[in-house]
Amino acid sequence: MNNLRILCLTTSLTLASCNVGPNFKLPEVLMPTHWKNGGRASTADIPVPGEWWKLFGSSELNRLVDQALEGNQELRGALARVETARALVGTQQADWFPQLSMKNAMAYERLSQISFGANLPAGITLPETQRRRFQNFLELGWEFDLWGRVRRGVEASRASQFAAIETLSAQRLTLAAEVARLYFLTHSLDRQMQVVRSTQTWREEAVKLQESRFKGGLANEMDVARATTELELARNDYAVLERQRGNAENALAVICGEIPSTFRIASSANLPSPPKVPGGLPSTLLQRRPDIRAAEQKMREANAKVGVSKAAFFPAFSIVGSGGLESIGAAHFYDSRSRVLTIGPSMTLPMFQGGRLRANLKASKAAYDETLAGYRQSILVALQEVEDSMLDARAYAKQATALDAAIASSQETQRLAELRYQKGLASYFDVVDANRTVLNAKLLAAQVEGQRLIATVAMLKALGGGWK
Repeated sequence: MNNLRILCLTTSLTLASCNVGPNFKLPEVLMPTHWKNGGRASTADIPVPGEWWKLFGSSELNRLVDQALEGNQELRGALARVETARALVGTQQADWFPQLSMKNAMAYERLSQISFGANLPAGITLPETQRRRFQNFLELGWEFDLWGRVRRGVEASRASQFAAIETLSAQRLTLAAEVARLYFLTHSLDRQMQVVRSTQTWREEAVKLQESRFKGGLANEMDVARATTELELARNDYAVLERQRGNAENALAVICGEIPSTFRIASSANLPSPPKVPGGLPSTLLQRRPDIRAAEQKMREANAKVGVSKAAFFPAFSIVGSGGLESIGAAHFYDSRSRVLTIGPSMTLPMFQGGRLRANLKASKAAYDETLAGYRQSILVALQEVEDSMLDARAYAKQATALDAAIASSQETQRLAELRYQKGLASYFDVVDANRTVLNAKLLAAQVEGQRLIATVAMLKALGGGWK
């Protein structure tokens, strides 16, 4: 009959349970209807494929991204954090169930004869004051989640797990984008080195020509010195580009999880054309960007913790009990008379905590406000990154067109300067100046070509990469 009463009490308390604290509601955020630098997008835009880096059509880039996603150590650390968050959900869910433990103890006791004898009537013989106590208990504890403290705790843990998963996705996206950026930077430097090598070859021939003309009395020492200076400057430019390429290659090695000294990227001056990227609607960023989704989950976690803090103000009901065997001495330990049992409901009500509960509630609300600000900030940053990348892509395309025309014009200027110099109508300085202009224009064109690809990578990353 007692067990039946306890079961009825448990059932009634469970049915009467509720969740204190605010239920999560995604805050409204005003989103633009179109991109300032990308025009008005159509809802029929084709989504970017999941492996968006394959849009560039480079098998080497595909291999490097796959290698980085497999071997990057920071990504492995993020994956471990996901597993940690998943395990912590289980620790929170355990509070839903009864907690059962076993206690075995053996103790030697000695009672004070003076203290013990003072409470006995005169003439009563003192019992044995030295004894051994044996215990074998099963202890039970089961808290009823009346106010949703456990449920809110599980809700917070699950949100933390999802935030870790989204953070992992964001790191994968950032990692793939960084591999693509360094890859295109490396080959852009290869293109620039090719330009400087061809200029260096031309200037070596110019030095030989000026030395020959000087020996023949057709040129002066200044022309020879100027040609030599330009040749050494070209060699300096080549050394700078060589160093920059080496740094980019070493950074790519670390991202891919390899030792820089054993990592090599074959030189190639060929760069692919930037693919067309569908921008989509700005509102889709809320679903596409993993960092925004992670910020949302952090907000859910903080909101659930407000409920946990509120539940601490209410009384906690639970069933506690213990039962087993206990005896003085080992002779009758397993005798039926050694059985002990205690079980019953328990209530704990906070009466005075010195303001601790109110302070915890205030802190949890402030933590939620912080995550709310972080969520809105992540959206603003995402919008800025998309606008910046679109602006960069358009600007680099205009620069590429202008530089192509500049290269053609500067090459014609160099041809005319050489012709006028050969006829004695201009100084060698005009030839050097025209050649320097050609070099600068070609170097800028190679840089812009690489920057266009890097801007496209930044746009793909800002849009959230590939998604379904």
